[in-house]
Amino acid sequence: MERIQTAIQKAREARRVSDADKKEQTSAPTPVETLQPEGSPASLKEKLWADLPKYKLNPKQLMRARISGHEATTESVSFDVLRTRMMHQMQSNNWRRVAIASPGSACGKTTLCLNLAFSFARQRNTRVILVDLDLRRPSIHKLLQTGEYHFAKALEGESQPEDHIVCYDEKLAFALNSHSVPESAELLQDKDAAHVIDRMEERYQPDIMLFDTPPMLTCDDTYAFLDQIDCVLLVAAAENSTAEELEKCKDEISARCNLLGVVLNKCRYLETLDKYGY
Repeated sequence: MERIQTAIQKAREARRVSDADKKEQTSAPTPVETLQPEGSPASLKEKLWADLPKYKLNPKQLMRARISGHEATTESVSFDVLRTRMMHQMQSNNWRRVAIASPGSACGKTTLCLNLAFSFARQRNTRVILVDLDLRRPSIHKLLQTGEYHFAKALEGESQPEDHIVCYDEKLAFALNSHSVPESAELLQDKDAAHVIDRMEERYQPDIMLFDTPPMLTCDDTYAFLDQIDCVLLVAAAENSTAEELEKCKDEISARCNLLGVVLNKCRYLETLDKYGY
């Protein structure tokens, strides 16, 4: 674990050094520098989050999309428990970036990702950025019913990240895509795209960054992104995902990153002790 984490940290430091060299070679400030307001670090972060476009919560739409993590209810308990376990493990390892992945399609990873994002954001003094990196079939904008956004343009350097971000309650930011992206794996492997995510993290200083990534066994997008994150939460679907698929994903993740854990989704039958309520 320590060896892998050290390698990941070295890769990020190399990207920061590369950015610093580029700044020295030109007198023009970078877009991130020109957008920084004046004030104390705490007030800077508050203003940056406050300036993001607002997302208005639609409870009925969230209910239809099976999203309950935005409020403390019996339906959100499972996500809250998972959130707390994730937080403890990530804090103990000094991890901040976590990808939500699955072996195949229809495992519910995007729904789980959104519920976790809302659940994390309900904690006091916790800010979360959720990035939709399922560039082949982006769906978060549909579940939230937002407007048209194209965060991939920011990754390509054609626009600023904040042009494609909406924020809920100044604590939960969504970086969205409304259209599929050709050659998405090549984009996710590009160093310039990695710099964009590094600078976004440095600018907004979130406590948690969640990345909704494509199914691992259907394309190479998630593999292309593994060296830019700290850990992976793997989502499997009961009666759908096989042990062989999970083993293959585990081996691929462990070779380049950290496996945070496996979530078994879509369970139709639960033992009494697994249920919660009064």
